[in-house]
Amino acid sequence: MHGFGRYLAAAVAARFASEGMGLAVVLLALERTGSTAYGAFVLTAWLAPHVLAAPLAGAAAERTRRPRLLHAGALAGFSIAVAAVAVLLGRAPTPVVLAVAALGGACGPMVTGGLSSLVAGLVAAGATRDRAYAWDAATYNAAAVSAPAAVGLAAAAGSAEPALAVLAVAAAVAAALAASLPYGAVPVAPAASGRPAGLGAGLAALWRVRELRAITSATTLAFVGLGSLTTCSVLWAGRLGSPDAGGVLMTAFAVGALAGSLTAGRIAGVEPGRLARWAMAGTGAALAAAAFAPSLAVGAVLFAVAGVCDGPLLAATLRIRAEYAPDGVRAQVFTLGAGLKLTAASLGAALVGFAAEAPPQCLLSGVAALVLASALLHGLAAPRRTAGARGTGESATGPAAASATVPGGRRSRGGP
Repeated sequence: MHGFGRYLAAAVAARFASEGMGLAVVLLALERTGSTAYGAFVLTAWLAPHVLAAPLAGAAAERTRRPRLLHAGALAGFSIAVAAVAVLLGRAPTPVVLAVAALGGACGPMVTGGLSSLVAGLVAAGATRDRAYAWDAATYNAAAVSAPAAVGLAAAAGSAEPALAVLAVAAAVAAALAASLPYGAVPVAPAASGRPAGLGAGLAALWRVRELRAITSATTLAFVGLGSLTTCSVLWAGRLGSPDAGGVLMTAFAVGALAGSLTAGRIAGVEPGRLARWAMAGTGAALAAAAFAPSLAVGAVLFAVAGVCDGPLLAATLRIRAEYAPDGVRAQVFTLGAGLKLTAASLGAALVGFAAEAPPQCLLSGVAALVLASALLHGLAAPRRTAGARGTGESATGPAAASATVPGGRRSRGGP
């Protein structure tokens, strides 16, 4: 696990910046323009480029001879964009703000899937790597705990602008740490052809490998709902007369998610598809209850329960990607999977922007319905497993199903 500690520090810093952007943009827009919808549209511009940039980022990560420059440079660009949004939002013409947000969002795949794809080069395969992915998932949740809290405190103290400055500094720290990582400390198998895979190889893998298709389609649908959760939390708290308390709700969700993701590291033996399915079902059910909570305190408890259920979802998703991604396109699978989720989140942010005048209970109920539907979708799309499979990646359709569907594919390396 040479360098993995530095990786975790870089991941926490980068994801602190990323996780804080949603609430910070919405609150700063409300502060400067009086409109949460404006903030939702800026957030949409920030998230939307992920699906377009993801395959490019993944292919570049597979092909580059200078991964240090690629990852550190992308994180530095992310930092500059955060700082620019802080200065321009509500002051510069809207097209300029949206363009800057889109440029920053184009660096986003390297913060999410791009960084996660490095784990395989830092940690040897097996149970240790499964635990490493659980820790990687926990970095998202640790960042999601601290970032909304920092943004909420800054907004309550007077302005969300200083919080955005802190987010920019965090991204810059992540860039510096990324430059210090020992890239390729653990050898990773190259593509079967010996040549870098094309831009379409990652997308082909997501479609042809049933396990990847099931988790990608389900989490993409879930993130149409979860992408609007930040704005919905502000609107729901505003119904009680305290829109700044939206940060409390999102912090409660993140604390629960951190606890859930750390628990996932202790239950790595559970088949990841089943774990993902139950995580989505529990999250949706808790958010449905939160929609009609009678007070902020009850709502915060239910958001925390939803977070506990959501926590194992990312760890399970990362395990599925690592186990079923064909050799040579792992980075593309990670970045494209994350890009699809975040682009879906941008769609959710845009939808709630258009529907911002609707009752907050209805908006939050809609989020819950989408997350519950994603659990059902995964149940329908995932392969059925035989009693003896025990999480080895072999489906009822045959032990070589995963490796036979994509050229250069490989059979799962098995459970922990």
